[in-house]
Amino acid sequence: MNEEKVVLHIEGEEKEYPIGIQYLEIAKEYQSNYEDDIVLVSFDNRLLELHKRVKKAGAVSFITTAENAGKKAYRRSMTLLMQKALYNLLGKEISTVRVVCCISQAYYCELPNYKTPDEEFLMKLKAEMLRMVDLELPIMKSSVKTDDAIEMFREYGMPEKECLFCYRRSSKVNIYSLEHYIDYFYGYMAAHTGYLKYFDLLLYEKGFVLLFPGEKAKEVAKFEPSAKYFHTIMSSREWGRAMGVNTVGTLNNVIASGRMQEIIMVQEALMEQRIGGMAEMIAAKGNCKFVMIAGPSSSGKTTFSHRLSIQLLALGYNPHPLSLDNYYLNRDQAPRDEDGKLDFECLEALDVEQFNRDMSALLQGEEIEMPSFNFKTGKREYKGKKLRLGEGDILVIEGIHGLNDKLSYMLPKESKFRIFISALTQINIDEHNYMPTTDVRLIRRIIRDARTRNTTAQETIAMWNSVRRGEEKYIFPFQDDADIMFNSALIYELAVLKAYAEPLLFSVDKNAPEYKEAKRLLKFLDYFLPVPGEEIAKNSILREFIGGSAFHV
Repeated sequence: MNEEKVVLHIEGEEKEYPIGIQYLEIAKEYQSNYEDDIVLVSFDNRLLELHKRVKKAGAVSFITTAENAGKKAYRRSMTLLMQKALYNLLGKEISTVRVVCCISQAYYCELPNYKTPDEEFLMKLKAEMLRMVDLELPIMKSSVKTDDAIEMFREYGMPEKECLFCYRRSSKVNIYSLEHYIDYFYGYMAAHTGYLKYFDLLLYEKGFVLLFPGEKAKEVAKFEPSAKYFHTIMSSREWGRAMGVNTVGTLNNVIASGRMQEIIMVQEALMEQRIGGMAEMIAAKGNCKFVMIAGPSSSGKTTFSHRLSIQLLALGYNPHPLSLDNYYLNRDQAPRDEDGKLDFECLEALDVEQFNRDMSALLQGEEIEMPSFNFKTGKREYKGKKLRLGEGDILVIEGIHGLNDKLSYMLPKESKFRIFISALTQINIDEHNYMPTTDVRLIRRIIRDARTRNTTAQETIAMWNSVRRGEEKYIFPFQDDADIMFNSALIYELAVLKAYAEPLLFSVDKNAPEYKEAKRLLKFLDYFLPVPGEEIAKNSILREFIGGSAFHV
């Protein structure tokens, strides 16, 4: 009897394969065409794991560990490998590990039921992980009833996963297993442990870091931690734990119990307190004329600058908020990136010389006319707005390059106070599923761009990789130069953003390259119970994205 076959379109050619063959086998045929390991496939624009089998004809492309989706699959799979190795070494009772946050190209992890790890322990852990890598153990996926999954995670001592699935709408959930060890992960996984060769373990703070490859997929990235970043994110998470909200499941508990308004008010009060403390630091400096606020896209720089200005007003100063966007070069003069697209993220997109001339004139007591950039026409405009800095005047300047000395090279250091702001998520999905800060910022930007720039979710997603490259090159290298770092993330914000983001994401064309990312974000938002936007204060940073801000941003 002839085996039934289908035609697959792969790399510009058509090939016949038997129905039921694993994509893993097909990937082996093409691996020699790729420098990096193939870990996933795309079938008719749908991401699939390699253990999946061919069911019908269609277009197939391969995803390697050098690509964003492949990198994420690698990190998830490596986390499961680490968990299983800890289970093998310590047993079920004390092997609980918490993936706390991402720092540099690594996950910071703690062992709450075990002593603080030492070098000897990490050597044993690494050896056990490498042993399992050599065995190429399969990472299996199965679909189980949600109620059964809750019981399984209770048995394994994973209460946060129990809590997460209590709010699961679907009757079933996908579970991954490595030998007899089970867990749930948000997203796709590698087919077996043999892919997971590139990692390292280092002691750090009260726990250790699991290091991943960086730009080069087969080379572990150098660990370059930022002490300021780590302190900022850990202090934010401590507040979440104190409030009993450190995962999506516990946040949903608060929403379901009707306590959300209290959490919102308390966190907004805490944020205002911190902004007030920064204003006092600026006042204490005495000779500060320029507050430089920098941070990545959608970190809430504009609203923060206005709120800081109000706190400075309360201290008797006369602040003037200014966006560096107003110093953009006209669009026909803007530089282009390596893909030939307009590059608005680089420093060269700004009229640095004009900015320095204006700021120097202000510092010398001269009057200048302030520019305004028209995003619709792509041109800088002057509308007769004049400014002169008196004794109590302070210019509050926000923009992605605010901490780069090349931006303000003519201004004396003592005249500047530097603030780095970013949206550093305060909660995780559960014990082992870290919530990337970039996801929060991307969702913020999708909503804001649709509202203020008439940009579709598809267009925003298409630009995001370029934005991220710009951040890594032009923003994050300067974060440690800040006098202080500020976390603009709100513990409840994704529950609010959900209602605004979902319609925009559902509108992405299923045949578009951006559809896979839109689908991933929709799945991500599905974990959250919704919170009405009406609950949010008019001066909240969240209003910069959903609209209705008291600052008209």
